[in-house]
Amino acid sequence: MEIENVVKVILPAAMAFGIGIAISPVLTHFLYKYKVWKKPGRQGKKSLDGTDAEEFNKLHADNELKTPRMGGIVVWGSSLLTIFLITIIAKFFPNATTVKMDFLSRDQTWIPLFTLVMGAIVGFANDLLDVSERGNGISLKRRLAFVIAMSGFIGWWFYEKLEVTGISVPFDGVLYLGWLIVPFFILMTLALYASGVIDGVDGLSGGVFAGIFSAYAIIAFNQSQINLAAFCAMIVGALLAFLWFNVPPARFYMTETGTMALTLTLSTVAFMTDSLGGGVGISALPIIGFLLVATVASNILQILSKKIRGKKLFRVAPLHHHFEAKGWSSAKVTMRYWILNIIFTFIGVIFAILG
Repeated sequence: MEIENVVKVILPAAMAFGIGIAISPVLTHFLYKYKVWKKPGRQGKKSLDGTDAEEFNKLHADNELKTPRMGGIVVWGSSLLTIFLITIIAKFFPNATTVKMDFLSRDQTWIPLFTLVMGAIVGFANDLLDVSERGNGISLKRRLAFVIAMSGFIGWWFYEKLEVTGISVPFDGVLYLGWLIVPFFILMTLALYASGVIDGVDGLSGGVFAGIFSAYAIIAFNQSQINLAAFCAMIVGALLAFLWFNVPPARFYMTETGTMALTLTLSTVAFMTDSLGGGVGISALPIIGFLLVATVASNILQILSKKIRGKKLFRVAPLHHHFEAKGWSSAKVTMRYWILNIIFTFIGVIFAILG
């Protein structure tokens, strides 16, 4: 049975990778054919406080006008195709093996699948408007409103339907929150969504998210949540296919349709590997996703420094662009982030297993 479970986890990853590799050239053709990138003459990127992001525009203004967006389609597209194929095969060609390989289940994968799809749709709409001649994407306020509404609904579902009322405290039981579990889930989801700005350097976001979802696949497997482990592994396979075409020089960028889908799904996965799965998935998240935490923290510190001290703390935020501004090549930033990501995900997995 253990070998069958391992195969059940590896198969979706391999399928998603193969499908992603197959559809990427087709997607690339259409993205370049229809020039799915920001149009010349549009204003440069803005900082979170509304001012011009001068350092960023110096570093990446040309790439913004030459490299297609919406590369996240590879991630969720190959994931959805993988789920569809495995489910269809299990339904129309049922036997012990095909039924065993079907990992779409109400108790483990319906919720993360829902977040993946919803994040992909809203992110796609934002990207579509962002590359139009006159549009600038969906406003940040509306995107945040969507994230709050969706995470509020899922948080309520965890509380009301799945009876999740607390978060696991490593080595010390469960911290009871009651109905406060709902606003807690909303805040955690917002924080993760904010970390999506890590998609700013060729190969960076794909590598980081692949490491994080790999960690949660291992954690879920260790908790005997085999379907959830297979789901996470599938996303890893899809991310590796995306990364194949996103390493410097990137053929396309992930952008909102990918980062929104991934960050919202990660929030759900962390919750499902916590008290619900008898683990400490939430407490492990700041370790496993340390680079995401650093990304959000650098933005917050930059804003506070400009408001309180009247000057910037970093040459440009988030942190990975600060290193670029200091003279690091994008490839050096990416490689060093990958190294750190491996270290932190490794530590986080050990922490989750022991906790």
